[in-house]
Parts: sequence; C-alpha cells; structure tokens
Amino acid sequence: MTLLRPALLVAALAFAIVQLASAADPAKPAAKPEAKPAESTIPKSKAMADILAASPKSDWRPLDPNNTLYMELPAGRVVMELAPAFAPLHYDNIRTLVREHYFDGLAIIRSHDNYVVQWGDPNDDDKDKSKAKSMGSAKTKLASEFTAPISADKHFTRLNDFDGYAPEVGFSDGFPVGHDPKAGQAWLTHCYGAIGVARGTEEGTGTGSSLYVIIGHAPRHLDRNIAVVGRVVQGIELLSAVPRGPAPMGFYENSGERTPIKSIRLAADVPAAERSQLEVLRTDSATFQATTDARRNRHDDFYLRPAGYIELCNVPMPVRPIAP
Repeated sequence: MTLLRPALLVAALAFAIVQLASAADPAKPAAKPEAKPAESTIPKSKAMADILAASPKSDWRPLDPNNTLYMELPAGRVVMELAPAFAPLHYDNIRTLVREHYFDGLAIIRSHDNYVVQWGDPNDDDKDKSKAKSMGSAKTKLASEFTAPISADKHFTRLNDFDGYAPEVGFSDGFPVGHDPKAGQAWLTHCYGAIGVARGTEEGTGTGSSLYVIIGHAPRHLDRNIAVVGRVVQGIELLSAVPRGPAPMGFYENSGERTPIKSIRLAADVPAAERSQLEVLRTDSATFQATTDARRNRHDDFYLRPAGYIELCNVPMPVRPIAP
C-alpha cells in the first residue's frame, strides 16, 4: 500500500543573473528597423490594477466546474483548479476520491513552516491498515506522472527570463510550467499554491489520497520528483494560516491539533447558486504579457531600480469574481 508521508527536505538554491549588453559593430551597416507591432489597447500604466481594469473580457476565462474543487474548512472555502493534461491518471483518481466523499471528515495532518500544508487520512500509515479509510473504487497504485509530453502543453506562453531549474519556463492555461524541448517533456512547477501528490520514497506510491499545497518559498528542487496536479485559486490564506506542526516535518502529534475537512466537492456537483463564480486571466493573452512586463520592470514610485527580470513563481496570476 502507499506510504503518504514523504520525507520532503527544505533546500535553498542561490544563483546570480547577469545581463550582458553587446555593443554594435560600427563596421557593419545598421540593421533595418523592425516593423512596429500593432497598437495595443492595454495602457502602459504604472499600476497593474489599471492594466487589469482596461483588459477586454476575452482575456479572461471562467473556471471549468469539471476541473475545480471546493475544500470546505471551518474557516471557509478553498478553491482549487486541477490540470488534467499534466497528470491525467491522478486527475481521474482524485475526482473518484472526491465523488465518493473520501476526504469528507479527514483532516489537515501536517503544516511545515515555509514549506507545505498536507491533508489526508491520519491513519494511512497504520501498518495493517485496519484504521485507514477505504479508498473505495479509486486506484491504490498509479504511475508517477512527474512529467508529461510537451503535447500536453497546448498553450505554452514562454518567459524569456533565465531559470535555473528548466531549459524553458512559462505558463500553460494559467499553470506555471517547466519545459525541456530536447526531452519533449513539460511539467507543472512547485510555485506558491501548487498542489502536489504526497508519496513515499518509491515511485508509484502517490495516489492522490494525500495532497499538499506549497505555502512558502517555492521548492523548485521538487520539480519532476513529485506529481503536481493543480493549484489553489482562492483561499490559500486558510491553509497557510493553520498552526504549524512540530519539527522536523510538521506532522501533528494528536487529533486535537488537526484542522478538520468538512468536505471536498467537485464544482460540477455543487448547485450553480452555491459555486464560487471566478475567472482567471488567460496566460496566452495580451493582458497577461502586459502585467508580467509591469512586474518585470516596475516603474512605480517605490522602485528606484527596476529588476528587468522576473522569476517564474513571482509572475502574478490574477483571479477575480465574474461580473454579473
């Protein structure tokens, strides 16, 4: 059976980014000026809020209720979006677990400071499984799905900024993605709010019955070592604010410390009037390009030296209520 308490270790990686400017060779004729792109309707504004306010409706997309989960906690609702193209086996298994009410009455079992919050069955590591909750018709063993074929990355919007963990990085349908064109592989990255499948030390031990979300500095060293299945769209503060568990890994020692999960539901199974009506900025849109560049080159009054660079996990992903 699956061991779902992974020995995840916090690591840090520091790197320097050097931008080189090459001088023009005076002996060569001047290059022909490039054609000017068509004028954008998006203002060159100091404020990201102004860019978003001026964005056309077509630059936003509503959450698909078939790919959206609602986790109901005592403090409120956490909205999560799944990415079926990147981990289809885990996607199907998680939906099966949710529809069979596996998570109802379980708990947040771990809160590791500056790292992850994890939920699932606190009795899953019981040796004889007599106390563990049945997974019903869900599969108890799956292929790892650490990466997906690049064909799954249908709408890849590349960042031209350097990344230390992948040859290319960018976004696909709102999800931060690593890209290796030579290997033909794409994968979801461990940015803040990413949802991963907890597993043991062996491959194939993660089923989706225990999941975690990143609540601290992005542990990108986990990329391609654990299946990432989605991200938190709204309510991350309800997870990041739960009390921290004891060292070394943040697993709670008794039931009184755990936060109970009332239920997890697929949005498609929730009456329309009770759904969270949200839309997210399309990452293949002109507005996304403009907001990313505004964060890469900040010109508002506070910043004296714009970085001219943005890290994948620092790219904002705007979410807003759908206007009636």
